[in-house]
Order: sequence, then C-alpha cells, then structure tokens
Amino acid sequence: MADRILKNISSRGLKNAVKGNEYRKEATISYGILIGGYILLQLLTAAGLIGHNLQGQFVPICVYISLAVSLNLVVGISGELSLGHAGFMAVGAFSGILMSRILGHAMSFEPLIIIVSMLFGAAMAAVAGFIIGIPILGLRGDYLAIVTLAFGEIIRNFMNVLYFGLDDGKLRFAFNHTIDGIDNNERIITGAIGATGTKTMATFTWGLLLCLFTVFVVLNMKNSKQGRAIMSIRDNRIAAESIGLDVRKYKLTAFVVSAALAGMAGCLFGLNYSTLVPVKFNFNTSVLILVFVVLGGVGNIWGGIIAAALLTVLPETFRQFADYRMLTYAVVLILVMIGTYNPIIKSRIQNTWSKISPFKKRKAEKGKAGRKKSRKEAE
Repeated sequence: MADRILKNISSRGLKNAVKGNEYRKEATISYGILIGGYILLQLLTAAGLIGHNLQGQFVPICVYISLAVSLNLVVGISGELSLGHAGFMAVGAFSGILMSRILGHAMSFEPLIIIVSMLFGAAMAAVAGFIIGIPILGLRGDYLAIVTLAFGEIIRNFMNVLYFGLDDGKLRFAFNHTIDGIDNNERIITGAIGATGTKTMATFTWGLLLCLFTVFVVLNMKNSKQGRAIMSIRDNRIAAESIGLDVRKYKLTAFVVSAALAGMAGCLFGLNYSTLVPVKFNFNTSVLILVFVVLGGVGNIWGGIIAAALLTVLPETFRQFADYRMLTYAVVLILVMIGTYNPIIKSRIQNTWSKISPFKKRKAEKGKAGRKKSRKEAE
C-alpha cells in the first residue's frame, strides 16, 4: 500500500505541495475583484448611473487599495506595526510631481511621463525606507510603531519648508524660504501651500494598472523564498535566527519594497490633483491605511482591497454623516478585533459559516470520493 501511495506522488504534486493552491486562489480572487470592479464601474459610468462626485473617487480608491496591499507586506507578512506609510506616500507624491513638471518641459507624451514619474517616486520612497529602516528595524512592537509615526510627521513638516521651482528650465531649490524671481506658473512646490499648477494626468485605467502591479509584487514576494523567510521570522524569530536567517536583511527587504509601492501610489495620487498640500499626509492618513489592512484581515490581500474600496466610497456616499466617520471607523475596528481574537465569538462565527457555506457539500463530496478511491487502490 505504501508503495502505491508513493508512486502516485508526481512532480506536479510536489510542485503544488511547495507552492500550494492558496497562492492561485488568492491571486485569482484579487485579480478578479480588481478587473471585475473596473469593468463594472466603467459600464455603470457609461450608462450614466454614477455621478461626477463618485467618478472623482476612482483614482483615490485605486491609490488606497495599492497602499493597503503594500502596507500588508509589513503588517501582515512581516508582522511589524508601521504607522508611517503616509510619509512614504508623501515622498512619492512630491517626487513624482517634481519629475512630471520637469519632463513636461521636454515632452508631451503623457504615458511616458506618468511611468517615469511613478518610477522616480518609487525610487525616492525606497531610499527613504532604506535610510529609515536600517536603524529602526531592530525595534519591535510599540517602539517600531512610535518611530515610524515620528518619521511620517517629520516628512510632513519637512515638506512644509521645502521649495522647488524652474528658472529658464533649470531646477532651483530652497529650504525654509521662498524662491525669488520665479513666476507663480514655474513654482512647483511652495512650502506649506504644497504643489500647485500640476497637470492632472492620473486616470482610472492607470489606477487599475497600479493596483494590479502592486498585487503582483506583493503576492509573488509573499510566495517566494524571501517571503517564506519573512513569515518564518514573523512566526518565530528565535527559531529563524537559529537556522541562520538574517532577520534584519529580510525585514528591511519587506520594508523597502512596501515603501517603494507606497511611493508609486503617492505619485499617482499627486498627479490626480492640480494642488496638493503636505497636511494631506498626516497621522490620520497613516491610521486610515492601517484600518484598511485590519478590517480586510491582516495578511489577507483581497480583503484589504475590498476594505479600502468600501471605506473610500462610503464617506462620499454618506457625506451628511461626515462628522461621525472616525467614530464609525473606531467602532467597526473594535468589533472586528473582538470578533477576530475572541475564541468564543470566532468559533461561533466559524460554525455559523460552516452551516450556510455553499462549499461545504462540495468539500464533503470530494472527501468521500477521495476516501473511496484510496480504499479501492489499497484493495
């Protein structure tokens, strides 16, 4: 019997054992939600069923989805609490706006301008993540959260005193004072006023491409050799160190990749508005991105996609209750945490779902068929 079982193990079976069906399932659901949502919204827009206010939220929805998925790489996969994601978003936003204005004087092909600007924003955010990550990734828990929170606030205050402008096609820079002799049209970043005069080039299609790229990077990293090493460090740091894994290296890798993806999202966000102020990237934005991750399920990619989309659309839909938005987020977050970590409530939810799940019968039938087949082969 043992010989027959061993003969049934094929190379395909070994491949599935290593990579698993979870990757394909999560990738299919994530891509399906993104592409299906894009097609549905485009059809509803063409039919005139979506107003201009909601259409204006399409790009921010995609940006927040990308931010939630990228933060999941740190919070869910690496197991660290980061509260400075808005800082990397700000670096990417203002860097991308700066590059787009410079390229706009040399060319008029918008797709190339957007791609180069997003890559530049990602590179600058990755550099910031590397510089910040080296000294702080030795910290754990609340200490890491406090330091990343401080980083986000430092970036925002740094942008308040940063000035960039173009003088006869040449880039001029000033810190903590205005640039004299430059027309308002040639001023790119003006301290607390922010970036003004930006040509809006971001579209819903670019937002979809950004989300697909972010999900592709995160899912492949999660299921790569580096991803498995990062998750092993998350689950048991001492055991990972005992087998020779470089904890700091793998954590820094996840942190830098997450920062780069946040920079790309920030760049597209900046190219969606003609004026962007640094106060937009405050502590509340970092908390909001973290709420997307927690409500969608820590480590759950497609859950973060749904949470980010819903929590971006609902405040616009229920604008008359805007004063109670943060209170609602807090209440929902508390309920989710209770339902997730309370064993009694969690078991009741699982039992209820097992009774109403349409997949229960299919799994049971497959299990019975598998047992019958194994009995026949044993005989």
